[in-house]
Amino acid sequence: MNKSVKKKSREIKAGGVDEYIAKCPKKIQIELLSIRETILSAAPDAIETVSYFDIPGYSYEGYGYNGMFVWFSYKAPYIRLHVRPQALVRYKKELVTYTKTKAIVSFPPDKKIPKSLVKKLVMASLKDMKEVAD
Repeated sequence: MNKSVKKKSREIKAGGVDEYIAKCPKKIQIELLSIRETILSAAPDAIETVSYFDIPGYSYEGYGYNGMFVWFSYKAPYIRLHVRPQALVRYKKELVTYTKTKAIVSFPPDKKIPKSLVKKLVMASLKDMKEVAD
């Protein structure tokens, strides 16, 4: 007998980002605020939440994976940007000097985070999310 199991989506609750940033060291807070500003400039209407993975994330309703397409976090010593994996593949050459996983790029806290690269990765991750829906 073949039973279809429907996965339950996590509820996306707006808010919580200010509290997340406030828990981080003061020097790191400045960089996290900069990443947040860059994400919001690329996706101004996105829902801002910490209800997914307990780190700041951004989503648009109506897409798979609850519309989540980018997150940021701090895990000493790195400030991290989490995106859909294809976004990192797309900008592989620009990311050669950074520590990466399949979907996370880690920025060292002692160097300026390149806003233009963050914006490219956010836009690529958003595009990948939307293309999957088509």
